[in-house]
Amino acid sequence: MEVLSLPDSPHSDTFPVYFLRRHLSLPLVQTILVGDSGVGKTSLLVQFDQGKFIPGSFSATVGIGFTSRDMTGTPGAAAARDGEAPERSSPCSLSYDLTGKVMLLGDSGVGKTCFLIQFKDGAFLSRTFIATVGIDFRNKVVTVDGVRVKLQIWDTAGQERFRSVTHAYYRDAQALLLLYDITNKSSFDNIRAWLTEIHEYAQRDVVIMLLGNKADVSSERVIRSEDGEMLAREYGVPFMETSAKTGMNVELAFLAIAKELKYRAGRQANEPSFQIRDYVESQKKRPGCCSFV
Repeated sequence: MEVLSLPDSPHSDTFPVYFLRRHLSLPLVQTILVGDSGVGKTSLLVQFDQGKFIPGSFSATVGIGFTSRDMTGTPGAAAARDGEAPERSSPCSLSYDLTGKVMLLGDSGVGKTCFLIQFKDGAFLSRTFIATVGIDFRNKVVTVDGVRVKLQIWDTAGQERFRSVTHAYYRDAQALLLLYDITNKSSFDNIRAWLTEIHEYAQRDVVIMLLGNKADVSSERVIRSEDGEMLAREYGVPFMETSAKTGMNVELAFLAIAKELKYRAGRQANEPSFQIRDYVESQKKRPGCCSFV
């Protein structure tokens, strides 16, 4: 098995050449956007994927980012799923009702990428750990209360050297999932530092959720669930333990975020008030809740 090893510095002049040499032999279904910094590659990708332009200050891509989109050979035709016939639509039609930007934050090695892959693909990456370089993102549409919510989920690098890059993405995020590893005390101790950065760079009303990941490795636990609960109460955020390996509470975390974003986007007059902390607690108490089996 060939493992892609990225250079230590994503700003290295050899980085794009190295990446292309490794990937030019990939199937034609994969497309690489190449060009000088600032020519608009990311904006082009987002326009194609979401049908919109993201204004604001220019933020250079660090490392590699990607997204995927289902298409048929005919423009304006939606790809068929689960045996359904392809559905005709206009090139600008949307397959979702609202969209939200979610960021995964936390120290390197807490399982952010595995957490994302488990939610997106229902799979666990069991191979040797490779740290995320810079920023990466994926999309998934979930349905809550009949409303289709497209979550644009950004997976961030946890290393200190990429921290200035991730700061630039905080400002337009609607939700932040802050992860620590229950088998790693330093990742838990650093949560306060992460929250300080969040309060400095993110929107004031951003949704924050604290997650104690790797709950499946109970034999190596060093952080009690009670410690996570106590810290979450101190900062007034919802909390639960998760497992990117078994899928425990992974879906619940994203669905809770989607429900909160849907509620904020347009509350109806007769719609009851939604409290994300209450929702999470009620769902956690359900037998066999929220694992992929």
